[in-house]
Amino acid sequence: MAPLLFLLLLCQVTLYTTVTSKKVCGRPLVTDGIDESSLKRVYEVGDEVTLTCELGYTPSTAAPHKLACTPAGQWTATDLACTPRTCPIPRSLQSLVPGRTTVPFKTVLNYTCDEGYLMNGANKSNCLADGTWSHPPPLCKAVNCALPKPPRDGRFVLDKANTGTTTMYGQGWTYECNPPKAPSFERGECMADGTATEPPICRDVSCSIPEEIPNGFIAFAVLRTHGYKETVKYACNDNYMLDGQAETQCTNTGKWSTKPVCRASCLVNINRGRILYNGRKIWIAELKPKRVLHGEHVAFYCKNKVEKCGYPVTSTCNDGTLALPECFQGKCQSVDGHGPQ
Repeated sequence: MAPLLFLLLLCQVTLYTTVTSKKVCGRPLVTDGIDESSLKRVYEVGDEVTLTCELGYTPSTAAPHKLACTPAGQWTATDLACTPRTCPIPRSLQSLVPGRTTVPFKTVLNYTCDEGYLMNGANKSNCLADGTWSHPPPLCKAVNCALPKPPRDGRFVLDKANTGTTTMYGQGWTYECNPPKAPSFERGECMADGTATEPPICRDVSCSIPEEIPNGFIAFAVLRTHGYKETVKYACNDNYMLDGQAETQCTNTGKWSTKPVCRASCLVNINRGRILYNGRKIWIAELKPKRVLHGEHVAFYCKNKVEKCGYPVTSTCNDGTLALPECFQGKCQSVDGHGPQ
């Protein structure tokens, strides 16, 4: 039995080798956009395959594109290229993608509305195979609020005139109380959830006697406590400049609004030479007094020894300090760099 069994095994190996040694072609390798739905995993020598583009893609040429499985187990070449069709970018979105007017097939646009706005329409749109969008861009409509309730002993004043019974998200208003009362807060608005700010409480408010400011004084005011929205005015002493609002107001918190500051003028500390001040070239002797105000600019002239000419270097008065440029030589500088005239 052993020789017969060996012979049977040898025949099976020979048969297997004969069958599997035949050349075949695997699935063709294709580029994006080519329809693979009808392709098989294995093809015999001599088999042909006609390639086409998927729906939504345009072929590079109109002629049929056939591949053949060669005896070497390889496919013949093809120059078929499938280009995706495009959809025009909606006009409302073109500013977001400068330089582009279309997007390829299968692009998906996802829409959202800003806080305080409700969407009217589909929140998603697909670029279809025929070059159109599945849905038009939606509209974002502002949330509406009922008009606010006025405070007890007071009223509200809308920022914009309104004849209806509602107002839109983002619109605001000011609360006012009957004098001499003040609202616990002054501003309200239509909020993103469609509700209006609850009204404040009207209460008695007063501010303490206003204080003087350094290097300045209170003008046209009686030194007493003041009620809500009453004001006092400040001014500065000689050689000082007011920085900020001249008036300060008693606020609804019982505190004064920000007071101004008096900034010192600056001495232009040179003995000779020319300067550029207020757009004019003048000798320092012409500047009387020899001071400039806080925030004003003065250009000093420095000498370029190589070029034998002068050039301006600007310095700014900052609350009593005016720095001289390191290059400035006060004894002999003039506007043209050739010394005093």
